[in-house]
Amino acid sequence: MGRILAIDYGRKRTGLAITDPGQIIATRLTTISTHTIWDFLKEYFQKEDVETVVIGYPKQMNNEASESVRYINPFLKRFQKIYPDMKLEIVDERFTSKMAFQTMIDGGLKKQKRRDKALVDAISATIILQGYLEQKRNRI
Repeated sequence: MGRILAIDYGRKRTGLAITDPGQIIATRLTTISTHTIWDFLKEYFQKEDVETVVIGYPKQMNNEASESVRYINPFLKRFQKIYPDMKLEIVDERFTSKMAFQTMIDGGLKKQKRRDKALVDAISATIILQGYLEQKRNRI
């Protein structure tokens, strides 16, 4: 069984989270500059056995795609072209940034550390991945 990689894609930064090989625990991986995503993925897929990639897809309250999908859709198309055999799952990422920020507060992080947008992005990716894992378990 391979790992599941979650991507919280952004215009400037992209948060990443990964499961353990048994796909039980979601763990924050890193945050990278978005312009380096293709190099990162190529290198990561060579090192790790990744079975599925989960990408957060922002929606509005009325369930329509948000304005930022215009940046995500080209990424999704290119991903499918470069990695046609990789299972790709798209999940609703509404409120993940707010949940990440609240997680930081609940975890006792100081105000200065909570301003670290890279940390927020990586935690958001972890929340996206954890939600995906929970949905997957509930379908079984």
